[in-house]
Amino acid sequence: MLTEMLTNVRAHNPLVHNITNYVTVNDCANIVLASGGSPIMADGIDEVEEITTICASLNINIGTLNDATREAMVRAGKQANKVNHPVVLDPVGVGASTLRNETIVQLLKEVQFSVIRGNISEIKFIADLLGLDVNTASQSRGVDASDEDKVTKDNLNEAAAFAKAMARATGSVIAMTGAIDVVADTEKAYCIFNGHAEMSTITGSGCQLSALLGSYLGANPTTPLDAAAAAVIVMGVCGEIGHERMTDVDGNSSYRNYIIDAVQRLTSQQLENKARYEVR
Repeated sequence: MLTEMLTNVRAHNPLVHNITNYVTVNDCANIVLASGGSPIMADGIDEVEEITTICASLNINIGTLNDATREAMVRAGKQANKVNHPVVLDPVGVGASTLRNETIVQLLKEVQFSVIRGNISEIKFIADLLGLDVNTASQSRGVDASDEDKVTKDNLNEAAAFAKAMARATGSVIAMTGAIDVVADTEKAYCIFNGHAEMSTITGSGCQLSALLGSYLGANPTTPLDAAAAAVIVMGVCGEIGHERMTDVDGNSSYRNYIIDAVQRLTSQQLENKARYEVR
């Protein structure tokens, strides 16, 4: 599965439309390029529908939200649905403001997402926001997951069941990322153990992953669960490879670049050998 997903991205060079936040826009573009895709960043209301039409996938990230980008996201999302292109939602900081909450409700009402990617607190907050009956209470504190919500080996079964329930409620693959990642549809959950704790010191590593999801979904549109799981595993594996390059004088800026380098140079053998996951 992993080799197939990786090979397809490099063979098809998917054009990925990113309406993302300006804090990490350059890094998102670079990681799409490194993966084998081609990025385009367009959030102008008058062009987003046209741009979305020519792209293989759409990545929507609400990290630096305003009224103009909110309308652009809705228009682009509807157009992606119309032309049957995969759409990723990254609900950065949902729960931090009324605008973010209202935008997420609007997006989930008007756009069908292929994948919703966030930390577990963000995903739980969405469940509460929509009044979904998935037996959870959010501890959202913005862009970071709360300690109370973190996925561990002790609560992994519960986390997988929650992700499946959210997939049923939303019709989307759910990708919950953290120390342990859970990527699930209604029947199957990939529990992923790759990555490195230092990845949390990089501003926008989650934004980069959502852009990477755009590449993998764009190249593998008929298998969204496997594509999403592969992208999450790739990011985790490359986080490990990048950290192996760190020296005593390197900091988080170097680490960010090492991860992007690792994505570009990743071989299928490295990916298969280093991937650590199980299916529940």
